[in-house]
Amino acid sequence: MKILAIDTSTSLASIAISTDRQIVAESLISTNRTLSARIIPEIERLLASASLTLQDIDIFVSSIGPGSFTGVRGGVATMQGLALACGKPCAGYSSLTALAMNFSFSTPLVCPLLDARKSEVYAALYDCSTPFPSPRINDCVLPPAVLLDQITAQTGNPVIFVGDGAVCYHDLITERLGDRALFAPFSFNSPRSANGILLAQHSANRGALLEPRELLPIYLRASDAEMLKQKTFSVPD
Repeated sequence: MKILAIDTSTSLASIAISTDRQIVAESLISTNRTLSARIIPEIERLLASASLTLQDIDIFVSSIGPGSFTGVRGGVATMQGLALACGKPCAGYSSLTALAMNFSFSTPLVCPLLDARKSEVYAALYDCSTPFPSPRINDCVLPPAVLLDQITAQTGNPVIFVGDGAVCYHDLITERLGDRALFAPFSFNSPRSANGILLAQHSANRGALLEPRELLPIYLRASDAEMLKQKTFSVPD
């Protein structure tokens, strides 16, 4: 089985290709508002480096969020288009789950955090003691102080914080949790599409692959444009 996976939920896009349960090509690229111009050429480059074509791919995989609205939307649309063109199925995965999988088999709980702007974070809390994380707090968007209250209610043990949200709110986390807060090295702070490949294999084993039209983003909150529209057209009491 050959799988192509991408993660475009943050400013550092990830692309990976596997053949028969082995990663044969992987790339991390800084998008910086150039995702649409760079993602397809980078996919083509990786396929060539692995001596594969798009038609060789059996499953097209994308993170479905949460994260950057533009990035998630672009990644999902790219995988939908490629899967449709090749007549192949898709799989989607949470960017937070993929981020937590950087710490598979860890004893402490893992809290992946992505900066959601507006003084909020995209967050979850996982038991990562097995290859596939088990959620203790499901994917959500909320102020970091509220999240830390929930974590404190869940456990008094150390927790690993990972992601750009952990970097952004490092001081607040340390203030609230003290030495129970463990911070990932910077090289672990991005979701990796290679982890998305593992999640796609898991979906395939359970018969849970998707038609391209079924691969949809999960944003967790309305976009700025949607919130402005709701505000503009709201009717006062």
